[in-house]
Amino acid sequence: MTTTDPTPRPSAAGPATEDASIVAKLSTLDRFLAVWILAAMAAGLGLGRLVPGLGDALSKVEIGGISLPIALGLLVMMYPVLAKVRYDKLDAVTGDKRLMISSLVVNWIVGPAVMFALAWIFLPDLPEYRTGLIIVGLARCIAMVIIWNDLACGDREAAAVLVALNSVFQVLAFGLLGWFYLDLLPGWLGLGDGTALDVSAWEIAANVAVFLGVPLAAGYLTRRIGEQRMGRRNYEQRFLPRIGPWALYGLLFTIVILFALQGRTITSQPLDVARIALPLLVYFALMFFGTFALGKAIGLAYERTTTLAFTAAGNNFELAIAVAIATFGVTSGQALAGVVGPLIEVPVLIALVYVALAWRRRFTDRSTPAASGREGRRARV
Repeated sequence: MTTTDPTPRPSAAGPATEDASIVAKLSTLDRFLAVWILAAMAAGLGLGRLVPGLGDALSKVEIGGISLPIALGLLVMMYPVLAKVRYDKLDAVTGDKRLMISSLVVNWIVGPAVMFALAWIFLPDLPEYRTGLIIVGLARCIAMVIIWNDLACGDREAAAVLVALNSVFQVLAFGLLGWFYLDLLPGWLGLGDGTALDVSAWEIAANVAVFLGVPLAAGYLTRRIGEQRMGRRNYEQRFLPRIGPWALYGLLFTIVILFALQGRTITSQPLDVARIALPLLVYFALMFFGTFALGKAIGLAYERTTTLAFTAAGNNFELAIAVAIATFGVTSGQALAGVVGPLIEVPVLIALVYVALAWRRRFTDRSTPAASGREGRRARV
């Protein structure tokens, strides 16, 4: 994640030369991003394991079931990226029917179905963990995906639109899909009695408002007021580089808090964690690579293909954990499955950032508005 975001320029020397020069200019903070993320995960697990009662203390710092430390971390993480979005270009995204329809189908039909199938295939004898994984599959990503997309040089405006679209559908469809996949469908397939999911649309709306609404409003107002007062050029070349590093700081803080909350539980049940992790690994691979292939097949440029893939592969683990704890309890297997979600998702998706950047050279069509607007954009990892 670079601390600068200057106007991109194509390189006559070719992508390889350009990327090499970019990497050489990255700060230590940016160049070793994967190292810092893994260190944050280890620090969170270590704190949760070594400091008695830390997880319980952190879990009590909440309002209406929403963890304030996590909310703070996500706000700091998402605000700089959302302040970079060109909100005056969102209509170009909403007019892309291929992108919008593909996102809805992949996120709200394919994703939950894939997780349901994997949960039953890999965990037929562990109903609590299976239910937890299905809840993770129902909670489509509205927060951290913005960071992964930006790191992979995806389309920021498209990410903002698709995340907002997911948030609307999350409020409308989460409870219904929970009933379908946890209660109705298992009965139809003869898989046993269903599981009721006690969650209201209001709780989901509050989650969306905190984890997306607040940073989105802050980013929009910053962009609008900043451009009015200092002009677009000064805003993008002077102000944005100053707030850019805070996205990484917020990401690392959020990761430490998440893993500190359940550090003792995760480290004390390694075999259970491994069993939960396996279907998650398969899920992330299927969703990312399958959606990436779909984007390329329907003719999307690299930037929007990347955005589509990350929004499909990521999940709203904040909502999944909150629902699992509220419905089944903080010490339940469902809650553990929710916590293992980011344990696997964070390192896997940061690895997929590198995969996406490596594949960027395979996209030769730079003629679309989304692509030409980002030609030569700097790789941030």
